[in-house]
Amino acid sequence: MEEPKVNPELAEQLKKLQEKYAVMGQDLSSYLDGLLYSDYLTYWDYIHLDTLLSLQNPKTSFPDEHIFIIYHQITELYFRLIILELEQITAKENPDEKFFSERLDRVNRYFGHLENSFDIMVKGMEREQFLKFRMSLLPASGFQSAQYRIIELYATDFINLVAEKDRVSIRDGGNIDDVLPNLYWRSGATELATGKKTLTLQQFEKKYLHQFRALGISLATKNLYQLYKKHFSGNQTIIERLRAFDTLANVLWPLAHMKSAAHYLEKDPEDIKATGGTNWQKYLPPRFQKVIFFPELWSDQEKAEWGKAAFIRK
Repeated sequence: MEEPKVNPELAEQLKKLQEKYAVMGQDLSSYLDGLLYSDYLTYWDYIHLDTLLSLQNPKTSFPDEHIFIIYHQITELYFRLIILELEQITAKENPDEKFFSERLDRVNRYFGHLENSFDIMVKGMEREQFLKFRMSLLPASGFQSAQYRIIELYATDFINLVAEKDRVSIRDGGNIDDVLPNLYWRSGATELATGKKTLTLQQFEKKYLHQFRALGISLATKNLYQLYKKHFSGNQTIIERLRAFDTLANVLWPLAHMKSAAHYLEKDPEDIKATGGTNWQKYLPPRFQKVIFFPELWSDQEKAEWGKAAFIRK
């Protein structure tokens, strides 16, 4: 039987493979044997589907707790997608406009999906079930999403994440260790009556605060705000995308979260407490926090109206 002729293109590929493995002192023939005997890749193995579907472990028998878990897992995966884009942007010493704007478009698409997805929470669960199974989740809280804090650090300077009332005093000469105790989100998980840290906050800080500090320091000269000022100041293409990011992350996303919390936790004469003891009525509304990643891209009037109806209508 006549031996099949080797396609010239295939021969060239084999040559390149041989050169690649020779550099590392490896025998290409052995790797080809491994390829010969290995099974074809399947979809379920590639995405680890069985593992993925095993990660929902409700604490109660209420069916809607599955929805609650899956929704939060999906949210964290979207956060991971956002961080992957932010990592790419900040890894470049001199990002060009095309790369920078395309990655920001991706980030904004992800945040847009997140904002719209909150209807799953608002309309997709029975309130009676939620108010029961949530008591088995104490003291865990969505407040403890470390990835969301990481996104904030990739976006802007530490000082822009300080509670609004403290920014002026700290801006005048404060260092990183002056800033950390005054990050806006820390006040969102303090006991209303005593001002003491909730267990939710204590657990969160113990696990992640050192990581946030190190990441913030490493990004001090290359977060999105710094990259804008160094490379794209006045560039309307970039400004448009950064303003969209700011609005999505710091106005529309917390407002969607606020809508969900109000749907389940508002009750006369007194609102129901969040699972982590977080002060959600003061913590979630953007008009109170006024967290703005890129303050110089907004007018004084826009900042004054931040998170209010007049701002959102624009």
